[in-house]
Amino acid sequence: MCQLCAAKASPWAQGRRAFLLAAGASAAVPALAQVNVGEASSLRKLVPAGDLERAAGQQYGQMLEQARAKRVLAPDNHPQLLKLRAIARRMIPDALRWNDRAKQWKWEVNLIGSSQINAFCMPGGKIAFYTGILDKLKLSDDEAAMIMGHEMAHALREHARERIAKTQGTGALLSIGSALLGLGQVGDLAANVGTQLLSLKFSRDDETEADLVGLEIAARAAFKPEASVSLWEKMSRASEGGGPAFLSTHPTGPDRIKRLSDNVPKVAGLYQQALQKQPR
Repeated sequence: MCQLCAAKASPWAQGRRAFLLAAGASAAVPALAQVNVGEASSLRKLVPAGDLERAAGQQYGQMLEQARAKRVLAPDNHPQLLKLRAIARRMIPDALRWNDRAKQWKWEVNLIGSSQINAFCMPGGKIAFYTGILDKLKLSDDEAAMIMGHEMAHALREHARERIAKTQGTGALLSIGSALLGLGQVGDLAANVGTQLLSLKFSRDDETEADLVGLEIAARAAFKPEASVSLWEKMSRASEGGGPAFLSTHPTGPDRIKRLSDNVPKVAGLYQQALQKQPR
């Protein structure tokens, strides 16, 4: 047997291939995407997607239990929650094109009573809005869809996996090596970082990707692309005088608004096509 064949047949090589297949869920750019965000970072493959999604699901469940105990979790018949879930139902089908794993996600949308201006989507499609972001910014349905699309995009582009891989560095690689050799559990890594998911700060590139992918998803669901601009104009005004915590991880500014304005025409055709399909 040649050295190359022997290497391919070794338990280490077989384990490595199996790991990369399991961890390397596709988050590439769809062929017919109208916005340009490039390929997703390969660094995300250092953190197993399934383990991170399970950790996120556990943290999300704990958060809902805490909100329920404090009587701030909106009931299923809450008008604002009904509206958010209706928005999500329109957007999820087109969100799936951005990540094959998303077809397996058990998407959830919940509303928490809080004055905070905040919203997020955790790995695995776990979405939460705070009433403060809806009430204080007086969001239209189109603007709420832009926030939801933006947060969905962070999950679809697997920015949390990438951030964690970068921050864990060598520790992540050691955990992976130990697991492949039968010396430990890769799941420990995801469990240990699961509590960090709500405090992760994404890079400027991550934010740009989320803006543009979210814009396209919303446009395909027949939400006005121009709402992305009006949303961040509202965010910019809210940031004056220090601003809400949301803007510490989602900084705004003229560059962001201009980039969105430049991309609105790119998705205008998608919006018009989707609008014609909406029930009258």
